[in-house]
Amino acid sequence: MKIQRLLIPTVILFFSFSPTGGRYPIYAKHGIVVSSSAIASDIGRDILKAGGNAIDATVATALALAVTWPSAGNIGGGGFIVYVDKNSKSTTLDFREKAPSASSESMFLDDKGKLIKDLNRIGVLSAGTPGTIAGLFYAHKKYGKLPWKKLVEPAIQLASRGIPFSYVLNEHSNQQKEIWKKYPSTAKVMLKNGVDVYDFGETWKQPDLANTLKQIRDNGHDGFYKGETAKKLTDFIKAQGGLITQKDLDEYQAVERKPITGSYRDYSIVTMGPPSSGGIALIEMLNILEGYELNKLGYKSADYVHVLTESMKRGFADRAEFLGDPEFNENMPINKLTSKEYAKHLRDGIKMDIASVSDSSKFGQIYDGGQNTTHLSVIDNEGNAVSMTYTIEQSYGSQVIADGLGFFLNDEMGDFNPVPNMTNRQGQIGTKPNLISPGKRMLSSMTPTILLKDNKPVMIIGAPGGRTIINSVLQVIINVIDHNMNIAQAIEEPRIHHQWLPDRIGFQWLSLSKDTQLKLKERGHELFELQPSQTFGGAMGIMIDNKKGYIHGAADSRSQDGGASGY
Repeated sequence: MKIQRLLIPTVILFFSFSPTGGRYPIYAKHGIVVSSSAIASDIGRDILKAGGNAIDATVATALALAVTWPSAGNIGGGGFIVYVDKNSKSTTLDFREKAPSASSESMFLDDKGKLIKDLNRIGVLSAGTPGTIAGLFYAHKKYGKLPWKKLVEPAIQLASRGIPFSYVLNEHSNQQKEIWKKYPSTAKVMLKNGVDVYDFGETWKQPDLANTLKQIRDNGHDGFYKGETAKKLTDFIKAQGGLITQKDLDEYQAVERKPITGSYRDYSIVTMGPPSSGGIALIEMLNILEGYELNKLGYKSADYVHVLTESMKRGFADRAEFLGDPEFNENMPINKLTSKEYAKHLRDGIKMDIASVSDSSKFGQIYDGGQNTTHLSVIDNEGNAVSMTYTIEQSYGSQVIADGLGFFLNDEMGDFNPVPNMTNRQGQIGTKPNLISPGKRMLSSMTPTILLKDNKPVMIIGAPGGRTIINSVLQVIINVIDHNMNIAQAIEEPRIHHQWLPDRIGFQWLSLSKDTQLKLKERGHELFELQPSQTFGGAMGIMIDNKKGYIHGAADSRSQDGGASGY
């Protein structure tokens, strides 16, 4: 089957969008792709229909997201893949960005040792060495099925022929336009004539990005890390005062790692380990919560929110104290943190009538006795499952598009602890495991996860949202397992968030009753109500009913442009 004939007329010319989310999932028999862009999900689905496997669909969808969802979809960032194949063999792939070789612990501090505002978040100095293309190419080379060029081509066509500028892109542009105008290379791509915001529905073409993707199509890994693209990228970064050099690009490699595994009730969990903190924190929290009959506490009752919050505090305190790049931290107590015994120890210290205190000087020891990213989930007709989260950190990363290349640079250097030894109640962390060091991968909260039952995948889940990612994935999982929700209901439900510091419960607008709020305050919890414009990241999930042979998929309506697409 000729994939181009299948993809281009359907996706490029007619844009037949999939459902964008809600409390009802879509159903399929053979395969589903769920992502933050309905267009990208359709491309991934068509790859599956053309004989590709879950890895092939992941690659094609991820590259399409670089065109359709520039706030997070990327070739200038990095991320993680959790993969369980049709024989239930699991692995993970780490393509997290790395600190450039010229970086240092104090690079974002003034001469008094204070953090210079926004320096680690905006501009080229905030960019780490990108890993996305290395990761996707590695995944395809080892586990893919269709030719690489066929997976890249749909994204090239999207960029060159153009896509309708969505309502969300229009809204983002209105919010970001003033900062984009400070960077001519960004304004040239994101603003019409470098000045005006594209209208909703107007065709948006990205010729520079199309040319970059052509280099990647024709030369694979080397199409990004060597040759024309690499030279343009490093020349631009040097001219703008950044640190990434050809040496950094030459030395970058994606790494295949052993998954972090655990269990919850009668489900097995396969998730991501360091330099992602997500998997360890998730399993630690689930282990704590396993000791409670959550379905009997009353969904969103004060007791329910209390035990959920207390488990989050403990997981994020340990995250802050212990976790970082495994190449730079050899003695992380992973086995302890993910053990049932340790969870019982932590659970025994939870008192139902009073909130525990988050102490920045004691981390998890006090309990003795924590955006923008995007996620996609894929299942193919053979049962191969992929959960992938990748990012450029904040929405639109560093805000800087590499001139002539068409893609945003990440601002992942902001994920390192910026001020050594400075941990405070406002939420700044300064612990050693995640301090800046040349070649080091910054700690992440990404939590791509696959659940199995009877040794077969039954749930694929992940989310964007910075530190809220861990708690989003946690709550979707317990919504399904403990509260018997379908995948769409579980994703759409309002969520809460606690990350140890600052010591407060964030909750979505109208999600907790006044009575529940009062009871939580009486126990000593501080509450922070998120307004409608403030939200958690859009989770992307799939459930597999192995008995009936059906697959259920749902894209979180919080993502707005997202969609689930199956056949």
